[in-house]
Formats: sequence, C-alpha cells, structure tokens
Amino acid sequence: MASSETAPASESMRIVSRKRRKSAEEAMAIDPASESRETRPQYPKLDASQAAEAARTEFRRIPVPPHRYTPLKENWMKIFTPIVDHLKLQIRLNVKTRTVEMRTSSVTVDDGAIQRGADFVRAFMLGFAVEDSLALVRLDDLYLETFEIQDVKPLKGDHLSRAIGRIAGTGGKTKFTIENVTKTRIVLADSKIHILGSFNNIKMARTAICNLILGSPPSKVYGKMRTVASRSAERF
Repeated sequence: MASSETAPASESMRIVSRKRRKSAEEAMAIDPASESRETRPQYPKLDASQAAEAARTEFRRIPVPPHRYTPLKENWMKIFTPIVDHLKLQIRLNVKTRTVEMRTSSVTVDDGAIQRGADFVRAFMLGFAVEDSLALVRLDDLYLETFEIQDVKPLKGDHLSRAIGRIAGTGGKTKFTIENVTKTRIVLADSKIHILGSFNNIKMARTAICNLILGSPPSKVYGKMRTVASRSAERF
C-alpha cells in the first residue's frame, strides 16, 4: 500500500517541478526585438555630404626609393596630371618622409580610383616608364608581378651575373624580344624582375625568363614563346 501511494505523489511532484521550471524559463526569457531595441546604439543621421565623405575617404602612401627620387621630380607633372584630372584624387610628395601620399576627396567618383592611382605610382617607383605605368590607370586587366632570380634557381656571384646577362641579351635585345612577343613590359632591377601586363601575357613572359635563368639558349626560348603566343592569339 505504501508503494502504491508514493508513486502518484512522486509523479505529481515531477509535474509540479516541471511547471515551475517552465514558468521560471518564461520569466527569464526576454523578447529579442525589445532587447535589440534597448541595446542597439543610436546614431544621428548623416547628411548626404557627410555620408559621401565618410564612405570615400581613403589614403595611400607609396615610399620613394633613393634611385627614383630624381626621376620622380623630373616627371612629377606627368604623374600629377592624370591622378588629379582623371582619377579626381589629391596627391602630394612628402619630402620629409620621402613618400608619395594620395587620398580621395568629395569629387572622387570611382571607388577603385585610389587603388589605380597607387598601382600607377608604384609601377613608376619600380622602374617602369610613365607612359607604360599609365596603362594601369586606363585599363582594367593589367597587373604587376615581381620575382627574384633566386626564386627560380639559387645563383651567386658570376653565375647570377650571367643569368641577368642572358635575360637582357646584347644591348637589351633578348628583353625587348620577350616584351614585343608577349606584349608586356619588363624591368631588370639587379636580381629582381618586374613584369607589367595582362595575366596570360605575364605568364608567357615569366616562363621565358625562367627558361633563360635555367640555362636554355635564347633561340630555343624564342621558338617556344612564339608558338605559345600564336596559339593564344588563335584561341581568342
């Protein structure tokens, strides 16, 4: 008899505890909408001019290498004019820090103008001519790629000098040939190589330069390069 009486009592206790737990959870529950309204920070609305200024103000700083400081001063107007007139950016040469600083303004229309201007100035700092670097401003599918000869093959001393000589050729003939066939621009800066062009053209030029570094004769490199260039031209 005792066991049969305790069973309903324990069951009723379980039901009561379950109801108490549910009511406690309901009491602790908070409406997420009201919570978000209470905790969400409130900011005053911006004017149209303030919103445009907040969205467009960007800043870039490009360091000037010592050997490019004089060419920069000589070609400053050629760099200054397209950045200000075409990209609608503000630019200055900081003499103390030896950097070119540029930022967007209220008249800047293109969102990617600051990046184009930075790429243009950076290409000139790497050694490209102003006219070649200006293509980064006018065209969308141009890129810069940099690699070192040691990335292809670890060379030192005279071996490194001979590799640079194979890339340049007599009077720069080999470099000019690679540029003309692949439609790129190449700068040899000691052991560093900078290539300016489209993605596929950079790939062709890089392959030719790597073959020259590894010791392939220029005539063999020319043949392979012209074959790849003709195939790509037929494809498009």
